[in-house]
Amino acid sequence: MFTPAVTVHVNRDSPGRLEAATATFETAESFTLLLEGHDTPTHVHCRLDEELARVASLPQSNYYVEADARTPVPIDVDPSGLEDPVQGYLEVSTGYGAESAAIAVTIEPGPDRVEVDESLARPNRSASDSAGSSEPSRPLFGDRESSDGLGPTALAALALGGVALALVLALAVAATAGGTTAVAVFAVVAVAVVAAVGLRVRD
Repeated sequence: MFTPAVTVHVNRDSPGRLEAATATFETAESFTLLLEGHDTPTHVHCRLDEELARVASLPQSNYYVEADARTPVPIDVDPSGLEDPVQGYLEVSTGYGAESAAIAVTIEPGPDRVEVDESLARPNRSASDSAGSSEPSRPLFGDRESSDGLGPTALAALALGGVALALVLALAVAATAGGTTAVAVFAVVAVAVVAAVGLRVRD
């Protein structure tokens, strides 16, 4: 895993000299200070100013840098609670402060946490409303009212009443007239009434 780093050259070209490879540095995570030793070994003191120390920390302050060797100094950064960038200085010194170098460090806020809005957990109202508003399927024998305001139940009752009345009349004619003609009349009336009722119910 790549770790951001900033380099300070120690004792390059002359004893007691400190030279930062960069004057500014930005990060939103922990990084490494690389103390690059050159001609002679020396002790180096590292510190974070007050602003930078709010969000970063060093494992220790004093380091021994050998000649022609690299000494890594891990700097832990915790930007999780930041809302705005924090700017401060990382200072490196040697010879009891006789020589020093400072790097302006900016700590950016960490990645924002994704907060789930409560409304996302609710069902899509538009979809459910459209589904709920769809016209329900009608039963085979629906509850539609006829144009005169009568429902199927009332129509069936009237039809049955008409059938009964027609049959009674036909039966009375048959009883009065007697004979084959009366029976034929009764049968024709009965068939006609049943057919008419069937057509009415179908409509």
